[in-house]
Amino acid sequence: MSKLYPLKFEPIFKPTLWGGTHLRPFLNRPRTDEPTGEAWVVSDVEGSPSIVTNGPLAGRTLTELMKTQREGLLGAAKCINDRFPLLLKFLDAKQELSVQVHPTDEQAARRSPGSLGKTEAWVVLAANPETSRLYAGFRTGVTAESFRAAMANHSTPETLHQFVPKAGDCVFLEAGTVHAIGRDLLLFEVQQSSDITYRLYDWDRVDAKTGKPRELHIEDGLASSNFDLGPCDPVQPVRRGDRDRLVDCRYFTLDHYRGSQRIRVDEPGRCKIIVVLEADGRSELEWDDVVLALQSGDAYLLPACLGECSLLPAGPIRILEIGLPE
Repeated sequence: MSKLYPLKFEPIFKPTLWGGTHLRPFLNRPRTDEPTGEAWVVSDVEGSPSIVTNGPLAGRTLTELMKTQREGLLGAAKCINDRFPLLLKFLDAKQELSVQVHPTDEQAARRSPGSLGKTEAWVVLAANPETSRLYAGFRTGVTAESFRAAMANHSTPETLHQFVPKAGDCVFLEAGTVHAIGRDLLLFEVQQSSDITYRLYDWDRVDAKTGKPRELHIEDGLASSNFDLGPCDPVQPVRRGDRDRLVDCRYFTLDHYRGSQRIRVDEPGRCKIIVVLEADGRSELEWDDVVLALQSGDAYLLPACLGECSLLPAGPIRILEIGLPE
């Protein structure tokens, strides 16, 4: 087995009817005209495994590494079905995404043994103050009955808490939170490694490829919707040393760092991923006498067995740091 080191992966681009054209250039890939809604930068989802692009393990998939070097990757962190437990992605919403909901672990397992639910967090990277909206949770007083009635009369968005997002906002969504991403938004998302989505409302649009509306999942979606969660607003960051803690849940931690000072980004025995939001191309990641260049859009998985690893900014830099709890 090759020694583990900071791992970089090839982005997996996902065409969608609601996507835009910003993701490929943002991730330093040639622009195309194909509407691309998502770029998966760390994935062990079946059928879409991330492929290593750097070092001796180039060409290997994250799925393969989880089978052969799971302890070195994860340390004491838990996983199900030997899969890496998180999925990290960027989203480019030119149009609204569907109003949707994701099940809890227990609900997902009842549907398919071994499946995971989906708790997630968004970080807003760019938004249009005139047209962008985020929909997160129900307005106060909405019940299953009133929500079903709203779906029937095509007024679903009126039941949802909504706000105008701005760059830097972070929204934490427990599984069971009904939500939607509005138009003209660029986001980063970290979530459990699950691709189960129940679509409740799709803005009455028709898929140009099929000439038909997309499938809805009303009964499964309602069964997974938690009407006790209520409105969901951006989180209030908590300062922890040189970072802001945005999310601390049983599935992941999410920190934000902005600055120009050298910082240590590993944590002994703990798997982390750093995602570069802003860098000038001269900043570096240093590990074991190896120096790796950093640029905007880069994501590096730092295995739990890594040892000391530091970020060396050449100027102002902004990163997200995702950790796996033990």
